[in-house]
Amino acid sequence: MGVMPTDDAIKMALERDLDLVEVASTADPPVVRVLDYGKFRYEQAKKEREARKTQKNLELREVRMRPRIDKHDIEFKTRMVRKFLTEGHKVRIFVLFRGREITHPELAMGLMRRVAEDLQEEAKLEKAPAMEGRTMTMVLAPVAKKPGATPAAAREPKPEAEPKPEVKAEPEAKQEPEAKLETETKQETEPEPEPEEKASAKA
Repeated sequence: MGVMPTDDAIKMALERDLDLVEVASTADPPVVRVLDYGKFRYEQAKKEREARKTQKNLELREVRMRPRIDKHDIEFKTRMVRKFLTEGHKVRIFVLFRGREITHPELAMGLMRRVAEDLQEEAKLEKAPAMEGRTMTMVLAPVAKKPGATPAAAREPKPEAEPKPEVKAEPEAKQEPEAKLETETKQETEPEPEPEEKASAKA
């Protein structure tokens, strides 16, 4: 409607049986809207109730480690951090130094780097590792999942099936004709002729 005197704006709202509501008091000139204020407040309250229903109770979870932690404990702590991240929580990881351990901050830095690399698909680095007194802290925040994203476990390639051994068919042995076989058998079994009797001696 443009810029107009305040009295004209009030008159316009009364003519329409609506309210004149200031929505931007710091602007020059101030910005107002002509609307039903009761209905406006009802819709705002409804939106706030719906937002509270869907809003998660997010917290900053903490996981403590030591500089000389063993491999099994690192894997256990990493699984714990991953669980918090999948629930939508931020996680603050801190390494506590005791005694002369403070002289080896590189151990804690390597530990932090390893955890961050293992969780790079589930988390983003919100606060880089930094020393705070006798502790080194790092904050990880969950990564917003894209719709239709495939879990990491499902992306692992399935083992390929072992190829079946090829079987080579041998050609069948040729069979000799039966007639030839019978001929050879007949020759082997035929008796030899007996020698003729010698002529009797001359008288």
